[in-house]
Amino acid sequence: MDVAKYVATAVLISSFLGGFEQKWVMYSIGVITVVISLLLGLYFVNDKNKK
Repeated sequence: MDVAKYVATAVLISSFLGGFEQKWVMYSIGVITVVISLLLGLYFVNDKNKK
């Protein structure tokens, strides 16, 4: 779950500091990465609590 926070922070900082012309590509890849890593983190936390 921490990876999702780091990716979200990196995307926000990059959007402010970087001179990207197509920011929607960066935002969409960032959102997809955050969602996937958050879901994986929640799955592994939930799986650990069941044992």
